[in-house]
Amino acid sequence: MKNNLVLSLILLLSLSAISQVEKPKLYDPLANPDAEIASSVKKAKQEGKNVLIQAGGNWCSWCIEFNRFVQADSSIDSLIKKCFVVCHLNFSVDNKNEKTFAKFGYPQRFGFPVFLILDGQGNRLHTQNSEYLEQGRSYNKQRVYEFLLQWTPQAFNPDLYK
Repeated sequence: MKNNLVLSLILLLSLSAISQVEKPKLYDPLANPDAEIASSVKKAKQEGKNVLIQAGGNWCSWCIEFNRFVQADSSIDSLIKKCFVVCHLNFSVDNKNEKTFAKFGYPQRFGFPVFLILDGQGNRLHTQNSEYLEQGRSYNKQRVYEFLLQWTPQAFNPDLYK
């Protein structure tokens, strides 16, 4: 009986500690989205990359999961680092960034996260509904990798299509 009580107490404390693990804060509701996007575009142009905007919020479990998923897969993580400058665009009760979302054609209509691909000039190349990348409670590696590969700067090299 005493052992069961001790085990129950340990389990309760462990569950309490797990529930208090802080989620990553990817999005800053106070950030100036236009300045951050402009800075990302400038960096992308200098480095010969495109911009990957992940729009969502710290409240969004799928947004947090995408970040975890990318970091856990070395091939996807390295593709992103090689070909994209990543920018997080906040959408929350505190700040919906309505003007910025309007400028990009209201991508929030797809839910969150939603991904925007910009070139080094700041032109929107693509808006991606993340639902098509999901599988179960996470993301499908092949679909995410192919999505990213199709929007790298190298994918726009005309020599590839001769």
